[in-house]
Amino acid sequence: MSTLPKTYITPEQYLEIERAAESKSEYYQGEMFAMSGAQLPHNLIVANTVRDLGQQLRTRDCTVCPSDLRVFIPATGLYTYPDAVVFCSQPKFQDSELDTLLNPILLVEVLSPTTEAYDRGRKFEHYQSIESFQQYLLIASDRMHVDLFTRRTGGGWLLQSADKPEESIELTSIGCRLLLADLYEKVDLTASPGR
Repeated sequence: MSTLPKTYITPEQYLEIERAAESKSEYYQGEMFAMSGAQLPHNLIVANTVRDLGQQLRTRDCTVCPSDLRVFIPATGLYTYPDAVVFCSQPKFQDSELDTLLNPILLVEVLSPTTEAYDRGRKFEHYQSIESFQQYLLIASDRMHVDLFTRRTGGGWLLQSADKPEESIELTSIGCRLLLADLYEKVDLTASPGR
């Protein structure tokens, strides 16, 4: 039995295909990986997060964007779409298309059973090589639980967790606070988990 050889593409080919595509794909080491759609709890949490951060950042020098803004990690070659991204001051883009950000300060991933291990593990390893990256917010979609990793001066990451509606998470990198009750507004946690 024979298998067909994998076809690898260059980053330039990926960007050309991706910019013309109707759906999103990540790219790593010559391969494209299609992203699946998300269930309602995931989408509501992303919308609530972007809404709350957007309100707090309205008069500040930072901007929040939802998952359509691609992030490129030069040190590892990963092109990915975080669920939300915040950059401050002037955004730095890979090229003149202004669709591939290089300098995020805060990255947000909403976890699902199929993505949680990757988002907490290998993807976080990729993100850590971004010089501007200061905080990583992981929000569960199957239960009320949030983990925030903050880069420490001198190396390492500090973990803060919360899992009650009245608790909040301090995003010191951008001067914002997120209340868990607001993040999970209108989210039915009894709905079927997954992405």
